[in-house]
Amino acid sequence: PREPGGEAAFARRIDPAREPGLSPEQRLLMAQVERAQRQRALQRRLRGRNALLALGIGAVAFGIYGYTFYSVSQERFLDELEQEAEAARARA
Repeated sequence: PREPGGEAAFARRIDPAREPGLSPEQRLLMAQVERAQRQRALQRRLRGRNALLALGIGAVAFGIYGYTFYSVSQERFLDELEQEAEAARARA
């Protein structure tokens, strides 16, 4: 059903505090529904932020892990050089 303004009746926004035909229980229910909708929107936003944070933490952890392997491989290389130097000293 259309109203004279061209808007459908179900899409018309109302202010529950000024609507004369609403009972206090209906106003309370509308307020609860609006709070629930805001909470769902907040959860969606937080879910996206949490995913980005998890990716960031994962990238940092992976970087530390990779750097650790890189450092350990360099230490072995230095150990081999030291062994060769000691062998050369022993020969001399």
